[in-house]
Amino acid sequence: MSAPQPSTVYTHGHQEAVLRSHRSRTAADSAAYLLPELRPGQALLDIGCGPGTITADLAALVGPSGRVVAVDASAEVLEQAAGHLAGRGLANVVLECADVHRLPYRDGEFDVVHAHQVLQHVADPVAALREMRRVTAPGGVVAVRDVDYASMTWFPEVPALDRWLELYRRTARANGGEPDAGRRLLSWARAAGFAEITASATTWTYATPERRDWWGGMWADRMTGTALGRTVVERGFAEPDEPGRIAAAWREWSAAGDGWFSMLHGEILARG
Repeated sequence: MSAPQPSTVYTHGHQEAVLRSHRSRTAADSAAYLLPELRPGQALLDIGCGPGTITADLAALVGPSGRVVAVDASAEVLEQAAGHLAGRGLANVVLECADVHRLPYRDGEFDVVHAHQVLQHVADPVAALREMRRVTAPGGVVAVRDVDYASMTWFPEVPALDRWLELYRRTARANGGEPDAGRRLLSWARAAGFAEITASATTWTYATPERRDWWGGMWADRMTGTALGRTVVERGFAEPDEPGRIAAAWREWSAAGDGWFSMLHGEILARG
C-alpha cells in the first residue's frame, strides 16, 4: 500500500471576494523577479494559476512559440482562466487540474516552473518544491513567491485587525498550511535539494484612497462572505458575531485618510 499523499486546503476559498483579489494580479506586480528569466520559446508551468491574469502575462512573454501549461486544483477557477485567456487572444496555454504534490508531467519537461501564493497553503512545501524541481529542465528555473502574514503592518491601529490576523494565521495552520511562508522559502528550497537559490523580497502597499477602499472592502467581504469567515466560527476560533465586527473594522480602516497597509513577500529563483 502506498503512503498517503499530502493534501492542500485553500483557506481563502474561491468565492467572488477572493477572486476579485486574484483577478487584479499581473506579472508586473506579482512576478517581477521572474521576468528577466523569460524569453520567447520557453516551456512554462504555472502552478496555482487561479483566474489566469498572471498566466496570461507570462504566456505573452514566452510568445506564441512558447508553451504554457497552467494548473489549479479548482476546475471552476480554470473556467474563469479560460475566459480571461480567450479575451487576451492567447492560444499557447493549456489549462489542467493538478496537485502540486503529484504533478502529471515528465522529468525536465519545463524551462520555467512558477508558483505564486501556493506554498503557504500546501501540506508539504518541501515535497512540492521537489516536484517542481523534478519537472524543470537542466538549466531551467523554479520561481516561487509567497506572502508572510506576520509581516503585515498597518495604520491606524484598529484593534480588531490584530484579531483578524490572529484568526487568519490560526485557521491557515489548522488547515495544514503555513501563513508565514515568505520567510521560509529559502529554507524549504534548500531542503528540497536545489543547488543554487537566489532569495529576494518585495511588498504590496495600500495607501491611496482607491487602493485602501479596494483592499479594505475586499477583506471585509472575505470575513462575511467566504470560507474563511465561516470556518473561524465553525471551528470555535471566533464568536458568531466576530467576523462581522472584523469586517466593520476593515471598513473603518479603509475610510481613514491616513490609512496605510503593507505586506512582505518572499521570493526565490531556484536552480539545479
